[in-house]
Amino acid sequence: MAARPIPGPHRLTPEILVRAYAAGVFPMSEARDDPTIFWVDPELRGVIPLDGLHVSRSLRKVLRRGDFRITTDTCFPRVIEECAKPRPDPELGDDDEMGGTWINDEIIRAYCEMADLGLAHSVEVWRDNDLVGGLYGLSLKGAFMGESMFSRTPNASKVALAHLVARLRIGGYALLDTQFLTEHLATMGGVEISGREYIERLERAFEVDAQFPLAPSGEALSSELERMFSQSKTHTS
Repeated sequence: MAARPIPGPHRLTPEILVRAYAAGVFPMSEARDDPTIFWVDPELRGVIPLDGLHVSRSLRKVLRRGDFRITTDTCFPRVIEECAKPRPDPELGDDDEMGGTWINDEIIRAYCEMADLGLAHSVEVWRDNDLVGGLYGLSLKGAFMGESMFSRTPNASKVALAHLVARLRIGGYALLDTQFLTEHLATMGGVEISGREYIERLERAFEVDAQFPLAPSGEALSSELERMFSQSKTHTS
């Protein structure tokens, strides 16, 4: 990846973040306790086509059974704090592959501010009263930039991703950016495209006035999930 380092603590404002994402770059830190921010412009970009999410048979069963309770934007700070923690027990597998320790205090503060402005959103996965998974990202026009996800129990982040895609489809989005392509995301339909193609898709997405649906009706959500299942390639797990 191509990266432009910025030395020392750097304050991320909403204006800076919007301009950066519109130009196709995003901020990261080297470690959770490293105050330095650097900007990343990958040569290859990960995206998930909104009509191409792969949902395995076992995951469909989990979603249809309603094993988890799903909410959006009810505890954004908790979600990003969980994403900033080291990965959990490796016995949980690669379900948490987007997680990591590149999220520092400044990134947490800045994205919580973006959430307060309605420009960042979280999807939360609950088992009873325990937050067991989730993800967050930035919403700009018809593009959603997925930042990170976490899972404290098997399937939780996969369920979060499926519910995110369903909501983006309902809201009329055109692009789901995952920044990088991981093995976990590839199994769910993620693909890699060139930086140039990404910018072209981003520009088209910025022509779309999408709205993130915080509380779609249960019927609308169930119907959209079923449409996703029918489009998904058959996988077993």
